[in-house]
Amino acid sequence: MSEAMKAVRAKLDAAKSDLAQREKDLGRPDLTPVDLTRIRDGIGPVADQLRTIVDRTEAPLEAARERLTQLGPKPKDVEESPEVVQERAEREAAVARIDETQRLAKSLLVQTDQIVDRVSNRRRESFTRGLFERSQGLLTPALWSKVGADMPRDLKALQSALSDIGLLFGRNGTVGNLLLLGLAFGISVALYFGRRNIAPRLGRREAGKVDPTRRQKLLGAWRVILLGTVPAVVGSYAVYYALDATDLLPSRLLPVAGAILGGLAFIAFVEALCDGLLSPDKPAWRPAPVSDAGASRVTRLAVGIATVITVVKSIEALNSGISAALPISIATRGIGALATALILAIGLHRFADREEEEEACLGPYVPTQTTTGIGGPARLIGWAAVGIIGTAAVIGYVAFAAFLIDQLVWSASLLVLLYLLIQSADTFVGGSLSDNTRIATALQANTGLRKRSLNQIAVLSTGAARLILFLIVALLVLAPWGLDSTDIYSSVRTAFFGFKVGDVTISLSSIALGIGILILGIAITRAIQRWLEYTYLPATDLDAGLRNSISTVSGYVGFLLALALAFSYLGLSLEKLTIVAGALSVGIGFGLQSIVNNFVSGLLLLWERPIRVGDQVLIGDSEGIVKRISVRSTEIQTFDRSAVIVPNSNLISGVVKNRVRGDRTGRVTITVGVLRNQDPVLAAELIARCATSHPDVLKEPAPRVVFRKIGDTYLDFELIAMIVDVGLGLKVQTDLNFAVFKTLSDAGLIPPMGPGASIVTVQGLDGMQSALGEIAGKFGVGPGRGGDEGRRASGDSPAAAAPALEEAEPVRSAVPRDLNRRSAGS
Repeated sequence: MSEAMKAVRAKLDAAKSDLAQREKDLGRPDLTPVDLTRIRDGIGPVADQLRTIVDRTEAPLEAARERLTQLGPKPKDVEESPEVVQERAEREAAVARIDETQRLAKSLLVQTDQIVDRVSNRRRESFTRGLFERSQGLLTPALWSKVGADMPRDLKALQSALSDIGLLFGRNGTVGNLLLLGLAFGISVALYFGRRNIAPRLGRREAGKVDPTRRQKLLGAWRVILLGTVPAVVGSYAVYYALDATDLLPSRLLPVAGAILGGLAFIAFVEALCDGLLSPDKPAWRPAPVSDAGASRVTRLAVGIATVITVVKSIEALNSGISAALPISIATRGIGALATALILAIGLHRFADREEEEEACLGPYVPTQTTTGIGGPARLIGWAAVGIIGTAAVIGYVAFAAFLIDQLVWSASLLVLLYLLIQSADTFVGGSLSDNTRIATALQANTGLRKRSLNQIAVLSTGAARLILFLIVALLVLAPWGLDSTDIYSSVRTAFFGFKVGDVTISLSSIALGIGILILGIAITRAIQRWLEYTYLPATDLDAGLRNSISTVSGYVGFLLALALAFSYLGLSLEKLTIVAGALSVGIGFGLQSIVNNFVSGLLLLWERPIRVGDQVLIGDSEGIVKRISVRSTEIQTFDRSAVIVPNSNLISGVVKNRVRGDRTGRVTITVGVLRNQDPVLAAELIARCATSHPDVLKEPAPRVVFRKIGDTYLDFELIAMIVDVGLGLKVQTDLNFAVFKTLSDAGLIPPMGPGASIVTVQGLDGMQSALGEIAGKFGVGPGRGGDEGRRASGDSPAAAAPALEEAEPVRSAVPRDLNRRSAGS
């Protein structure tokens, strides 16, 4: 056995003997809570030492087992060489020694846990037994008869204590001691005087200020609490220190002075706390949402209860100092409990709402807003406490009644401080980061954080502060019930460094470090991804789609590696993950088919790359540019700047039109109409010339003009041109439309304002035309002419009839014009 192993065995032997002695002490029935605490405190170092031994022997044990495994199993049919046999024996012995040492340490560690559990059980039983120990009730005549019988003896003991004070003053009352005591009393009086007269001025809560801010209210409240509490505490401690240092009081009466002085400081603290939170005389500076009458009542109630508690504690200390009889101590506690319950009942009765009783004559009233707040539950808890305290004091559970009063005062003080601390955290921490304050502006300027990020930090900070404050107050509230800080520390330490559930060791520290490794791996992966995406890959000749695929694949590979490292740190090997993988496969088979389908489709898209980042695709009625391809979905940005999220399975199994799959060249088509009476060959040449002159139109293949249709009015042509980039399609199409229109308009192949007016020909009006000619001929004959001359002028001589026809022309043309208007109107 090596020297290191011998030292470890010596430590284990010492720990074993120490634990055996503590178990023997724990078997004594007369242990006090102090003895139990001493035993429990001595277990902690031993347990730490045993844990250290277990941790330090883990690595050597694994190494020794690995060396033994390399030799393989011992063959049955073939004899090994003496060297191998000796090596196997030495390695087996080393494994056995280390394993035995570790198992012994683990066994002793289990023994320490058992001793701690026994100590906790004994302390809990002692606390419960003392708390619920029943004595004679206040209404029992036997109690008061014993009090009357023991009173003369206790009065003589008090006289003896007072005479001892006189003797000590005569013996120790030197000038120095008297000066020190007088100086302490002078300091105390000065501090109390300053607290009453000077502290309100230093509080800086101006009565004339109508609307102070929330920050000013809280600052004023804390100033009032500190200026009202600190002088009282310092003055009481100064007097107590002087009495203790000068030895002018008997040692048995010194706790009486401590109780009185501590009670005065406690009353000052309660008064300052109520003044700071409720501010009865300055409602504008009140941080709590309480009415003026409620603030005054709560202040009087709290100060009254604090005064009663101080008087009772002082009398109890005096009874303990003079060794008063037990009935007198019981009567003192019981009367104090009843007095406290009575004051609390009076205060709660004054809080009762009188408005409904005063307005009952006006009929039923439906309030416009709810008034139930903390007042209702608080009053309910208060009346329950009054009933429990009074009943316990009457029936004989005086210790429980006194303990309950102490807990009510302690819990109420902690809740008030918790309220002020939470409000201060929200105002000073959250408000400083979320509002437009100097701190927020400086952080934005120096760190580059956005206002929204600062708001999130403010919310997280206030939430963390609230959680910490709630935990601290909860521990302080539970402390008098037997919950010790050492128990909390040991529980947290056990949970942090590992505890076993069956064969599985759960360690919060390992989990936290595993999560840290995972986060660190993800951060490194993101840094590599950004370097590839913005630095290295743009310097290569790879297209955007391939660069995106490389960046995405590197991200997922890095994440898997970080996850594997985190699992390996937690001790989860691939063999242990097989069961988890099987369970996941069952879940995938039932409910995750679509997710896995999209995942596999995403991997196919990244590998085969039928669609790449930057491609212009048409999926259904959505056409746009591919912006991002992930393993679950693909993001497409349409031409109206909308984002379309398409599952990858639709891209693999559906029909997708990729306009730039092979290259980025595209085709532009425009339709041109030329008047029918124009030369089609010239029109085609002019249109083709416009396309070939455009810089974005490819020369090969050359633009083509297709003669599509010979219409009644127009000749329809179609221009087909190939362009260098499909993304320029709209631009090139617009440019070609402008160029073709200008060229054809300049050549006269397209009328400037359209095809012109329509000519309407009406058939079957020949007879009407002849009749109108005859009428015109008749109107063309002068006076004295006969009908024959007129007929000859109209029928035989066209020259003679021409003027008449010219005069009749407006009438002839008026008919078709009117018909034309009718046709257009219809």
